[in-house]
Amino acid sequence: MGFDFDAPIDRAYGEYRDSTKWNKYAGRDILPLWVADMDFAAPPAVVEALHRRVAHGVFGYGQPWPSLHDAVLEHLEREYGWRIDPSWIVWLPGLVTGLAVACRATGTPDGAVFTATPVYPPFLHVPVEAGRRCASVPLGRGSARWEWDFAAAGAELRRSRPSLWLLCHPHNPVGRAWTDAELRQVATLAEKHDLIVCSDEIHCDLLLEPGLRHRPLASLGPEIARRTITLMAPSKTFNVPGLGCAFAVISDSRLRRDFRAAMHGIVPHVNILGLAACEAALREGGTWRAELLDYLRGNAAAVADWSSRHPVLRTTPVEATYLAWIDARAMDVPDPARHFEAHGVGLSDGRDFGAPGYVRLNFGCRRALLEEALARMEAAIRR
Repeated sequence: MGFDFDAPIDRAYGEYRDSTKWNKYAGRDILPLWVADMDFAAPPAVVEALHRRVAHGVFGYGQPWPSLHDAVLEHLEREYGWRIDPSWIVWLPGLVTGLAVACRATGTPDGAVFTATPVYPPFLHVPVEAGRRCASVPLGRGSARWEWDFAAAGAELRRSRPSLWLLCHPHNPVGRAWTDAELRQVATLAEKHDLIVCSDEIHCDLLLEPGLRHRPLASLGPEIARRTITLMAPSKTFNVPGLGCAFAVISDSRLRRDFRAAMHGIVPHVNILGLAACEAALREGGTWRAELLDYLRGNAAAVADWSSRHPVLRTTPVEATYLAWIDARAMDVPDPARHFEAHGVGLSDGRDFGAPGYVRLNFGCRRALLEEALARMEAAIRR
């Protein structure tokens, strides 16, 4: 078909000025490449489905319908070879909500929750907000990619005795798509230490490295499946985060019951427009997604080529997501994120991910805007 990902869309000064991403720097000449929100229009099939639903004109309380469940089941089997029962699905108004519910549904109120840093900021603050302690180990940066230190993870699990492991898979911000061998190590540790794993797989349809295929943690086998809460959403892949729609897949009936109980009276129903968008995206968004991935690969290559020319910056290949994780510690400035911001580029601050001195760059944008941002970052490095 051919979708135009180079088309400019005014998110700052046009009729619709509701963008969190662009409003952060409203009135300032700063290009926003921070929050994980792409600047591309959603797939035409999604927009058309929303038009049809809005034309109905009634927006009462809603609930998921059979063809939506079928779309999820078909997508999971087609893309990952993962067969699930529709009763395993728990609908949510957002993925971070799922993290919060998992923290409240597992273990004791003051017990530990385990993760690895750097990591998506809610992994660090959501457990604390739920009254839990946060235990963590750092990921290690190898010669070519970020890796687990499973020995350190095992030692920390013995020390802190958590009941819940928050896993980012694929990983935000380091861009790793974990291998089957790494996932089996996670499963082995979870089983050994009797952990529930809440696996955030929101970026699972955004694998950029050719030949890679996402493997849901719960699909490895029945033992790890019974102790896994898998969180997914169409929001990142199809750029519909503002529609508030996600879901958990929980095969174990007791764990699913506890999860639902923790939601009761707190978590609202899912937005009916989000549900309509989800079905359209999973059923009809495949061609758009394939072209998006090709475009993102080009953007990722542009960032990698640019950063390779600057000894003060270090990056690793982005296997998944549209996020580049950049080590800027050698720039020898007190605050790299603020330094780049002062030169017209708004990036995510690594401190929020547990890694001061790093920045995260969202390359889910027009190539021309990305090139302008990289030129401004070039000037920031020279100064």
